[in-house]
Amino acid sequence: MILERLDSVVLASRSPRRVDLLRSLGLDVVVRPSAYDEGEVAGLEPRELAVHHAREKARDVARSLDEGAPLVVAADTIVEIDGRLFGKPAGTAEAAQMLRTLSGRTHQVHTGYCLRDRRAGERSGCVTSDVTFVTLREEQIEEYIASGEPMDKAGAYGIQGRGALLVDRVAGDFYAIMGLPVATLARECEALGYRLL
Repeated sequence: MILERLDSVVLASRSPRRVDLLRSLGLDVVVRPSAYDEGEVAGLEPRELAVHHAREKARDVARSLDEGAPLVVAADTIVEIDGRLFGKPAGTAEAAQMLRTLSGRTHQVHTGYCLRDRRAGERSGCVTSDVTFVTLREEQIEEYIASGEPMDKAGAYGIQGRGALLVDRVAGDFYAIMGLPVATLARECEALGYRLL
C-alpha cells in the first residue's frame, strides 16, 4: 500500500499540549474544540471511558466539517488510582485533594485516542502508563496549585511542566501522559493510509 503524506489535521481539543505535540511532528493543526460534554458513563472501565470520550469528541467535530476536511484527531486523558478517576479539578480544593491522594504513590494515566477520516474510517484505542509521585509536602502542594498549572489537567498535574518535579518515575509512554501517544498515532495513521515520515 502506498501511504499518503499527512500534512494537516483537525484537533478536536483546545489543549495547547496536544497542539504542540502535533506541530512537533511537522503537521499543520486546525484547532476545532468539540462540544461533547465529558462525564462518567455507566458500565465502562477507565480505559474504555477514555476511548469513549475520544471517539465522541472526534465524531462531534467530524460532523461539522466539509467533505474534504483533514483527518480529525481527538484524545481524552484520565488519571486512576484505587479505582477512583481524576479528571480536571473543579477548583483549588479539589486539586489539593487529588495531589495529596497521588503523593508517594503510583497511579495509572489512561489516554484514549481516536483518528477519524471520512475516506478511510476510524481508528481508536488507549495507552496506559504508570506514574509514581514523590512524597509531597503540604507547602509543595500549595505552591504548585498557586502556579495555576494544575487547573486544566487530569489529576491536577502536568508532567511536561512544573509537575515534573512531583514525579519520581514513569513506566510507559511519556507523550501519552502529556495527553497524546504520538508513536501510537503514527502507527494508526499508517493503518488509515497516511504517513508522518
